Amino acid sequence: MILPIYVYGQPVLREIAKPVDLEMEGLDQLIADMEETMKNADGVGIAAPQVGRSLRILIVSGADLSEDYPELRNFRRVMINPEVIEKSEETAEYSEGCLSVPDINCNVIRPKRITVRYINQNRETVTESFDGFGCRMVEHELDHLDGHMFVDRVSQIRRKLIGGKLRKLETRNFRPRYKIK
Repeated sequence: MILPIYVYGQPVLREIAKPVDLEMEGLDQLIADMEETMKNADGVGIAAPQVGRSLRILIVSGADLSEDYPELRNFRRVMINPEVIEKSEETAEYSEGCLSVPDINCNVIRPKRITVRYINQNRETVTESFDGFGCRMVEHELDHLDGHMFVDRVSQIRRKLIGGKLRKLETRNFRPRYKIK
């Protein structure tokens, strides 16, 4: 089922998401609904707070980016209760966008490599290192689980430049291309 995407200004996007009980009723359905919602909105990642659930779940899928990033052709991860256990001091800058901040893109500096421990969709504990654009996708979604958004990581000047657009999102004074809340 396609769920509404919560956009900038919704309080759930600023909460620290709660750990997931793996025995939670409806967990697999929530994951399926999140993935369907992400695909419907042409996204490459989504976190549970973006569909109004303050839970530590994220999904990333690079298949739609594989023309520009061939290494992402089979890149798909469902992460439950992820935690970063290592990150590089070396950083990289990329332009980011977000389903919860539609029609705004900004350059964001993040660690170039991270190692994450998480539980996958099969309820197996995985420790995995990421770099390149896959790393960027995971880092972006991890931020949502801690109540952060990519616009929090841009320079003050850039933040002032996009201030009007952010206010329009908060007041819902825009035309979304997908179902929002």
